[in-house]
This record gives sequence, structure tokens and C-alpha cells, in this order.
Amino acid sequence: MTESLRRDARRSPRQLSSLRRALGPKSGVLTSVFELLCRFPVLKRLIWRRWYQFLARRFDVPEWQTMNYGYCALPFPESLVLEPSEQSERYGLQLYHATTSGHSLQGKEVLEVGCGRGGGAAFLHRIGMPQSMTGVDFSAQAIALCQARYQRAGLRFVVGDAEKLPFPDTSFDFVVNVESSHCYGSIPAFLSEVRRVLKPGGRFACADFRDADKIANWRVQMVSSGLRIVAEREITANVLAALDAHNERKLMLMQKHLPKSLYGLFSDFAAVKGSLVYETFRKREMQYFLFELEKD
Repeated sequence: MTESLRRDARRSPRQLSSLRRALGPKSGVLTSVFELLCRFPVLKRLIWRRWYQFLARRFDVPEWQTMNYGYCALPFPESLVLEPSEQSERYGLQLYHATTSGHSLQGKEVLEVGCGRGGGAAFLHRIGMPQSMTGVDFSAQAIALCQARYQRAGLRFVVGDAEKLPFPDTSFDFVVNVESSHCYGSIPAFLSEVRRVLKPGGRFACADFRDADKIANWRVQMVSSGLRIVAEREITANVLAALDAHNERKLMLMQKHLPKSLYGLFSDFAAVKGSLVYETFRKREMQYFLFELEKD
């Protein structure tokens, strides 16, 4: 926790306690309705697009750079060296690091599908030193936010559909996808596009979650895409550890930026402790995996 967040925590313990209590009964109702609507692929794509458009438009918050649940190495937390501006996003950026670890991005053409608010792509561009780093996202508002926030040579952000990527065949050496694919209407269409834009021998690294009873089908979809799975690892425990470590900061951000009417919805979206989403991870009804695939 940064010093500024420590000061906030000391300054408002009563408000945080009140917020924790408010989350309980409200958490899960809107999420359940959301999940029901998302059973229909067309609606799923539309809902997620509108949601991320809203987030980018409503919350231009400098300290909110990534949109994933995070990663904490176990049993001992990793000491990833970050820039001062990245410290508040430690756990989210550690997930990017875990997803791409073991691979050199230096001099490569790298694509992130579902780049969100751009913090992950900017981080990989800084530490990986690729020839180019491209972030693509369905939300035009999110891309506008990225373009305004990150202006560096070799780093670009474009609007595009994960199921119909706006790039020529064999454009990239490495494709990364962090906690985004669960939003897509068609995973086979997405994987087909990943395979199309990868160069021969290119790698695809994916970090995401699914209901426990859908993991096997997710794996079948990957194999059926023509990409070859070269590694996989379950990291549910690491994600839970990150959620625990990040919980107080999320509560403070919610308190600072949200009306009380949205606390329940955002508690599930952010998977704060006690929320429906947090509990599904804790009970292992939902599981989080890292996959690495290769194009022959």
C-alpha cells in the first residue's frame, strides 16, 4: 500500500467499515441479471462494450491503470521493480508479468487484445522493449483514454473487435490476452483471429477465469483452434491472494469515486471480499488459469 493510501486508511476507518457493510446485501443481484443476459452472445458483446465505454468515460482516474484481479506470488510475494507511477497497480501488473514470464519480448511485434485502460500494454512496452506494442480494444472510449494517457514511440492503441482483428495475417510474434476473453461472444472466432495474426512459431499467452465446469470446454476450444497448448497453470490461489492484498485500496477508490447506488455492482466487478465473485473464487466454483499456446 502506498503512503497516500495509508493516510486515507487512517483518515476514514469508519467510512470503510460502513462501505464493507453496505456491500453485503446488495452484492450479487445485478451480477446475476448480468450473467443471465450474457448467455446470449450478441447481448454479451453489447453489454460488455457499453460497460467499458461507461467506465472509460466516467472514471478517468490516473491511479486506475489496469482492470484485472491481480496476481500475488506464493508463498512469498514477488518483488517486481515498478516505476513510482505503477506502484498503485502492483497486483494488476504482476498478473501481466506472470502471464508473459519466461519470454523475451525484446525486438518483437507484440499485440494485446482487450487492452482496457492501457496500463498493462504500457508496462509490457517498458519492461519488454518490443519492436512495437499494440493494444486493441472494442471500446472507443477506452482507446481514447489510452491514447491520451500513453504517448510513447513504439506504443499504439487502436479500436478493434477481438473476433475480427483489424490487422493483416502474420503481423505479430506474440499476442497477450489478460482477463478479457470471458467477455467475448465467440471464443472460437477469437482464437481463429489470434492464429491468423500470429507469425509461424508465434506465441499466445492468455490469463482468464471460467466456471469450474467450463474449464475443460475452454481447453477443447483452444486445441480446436489449431494452436498448440505448450503450458498451462492454475493460479486461483494467487488471484485470491492479490484480491485480499488489494481489497482496502478498492474500497477506498469506491468510496472516493462512486455513488452509493453503485457499490453493490462494483463490489462484484472488482471482486472485493465478501462479494459474489470473490466467493466463487474462494469456493473454487470459478477458477483462474494461465495458458500458453504456439502457432506451428
